Amino acid sequence: MQLDVRLFARARDLAGADTVSVELADGATVSDLKTALASQHPALSPIVAHLHVAIGTDYAADATVLDASSQVTCFPPVSGG
Repeated sequence: MQLDVRLFARARDLAGADTVSVELADGATVSDLKTALASQHPALSPIVAHLHVAIGTDYAADATVLDASSQVTCFPPVSGG
């Protein structure tokens, strides 16, 4: 399946785009998505392990299974004051 992943903050800067496409096997999990992001978009490799992933409006655990209709958003942790 092909997913379009929306990126924010540093992830968007590293990818050079608001959205990237990722090819995944059917039944892939969020963990598989992170691995695919690092492989298919190497510029994101330094931060993939720290990305927060949301499906729709809810955070998703690494074991969450994705489907082709998933609306996926990724963003790095926010810090500062």
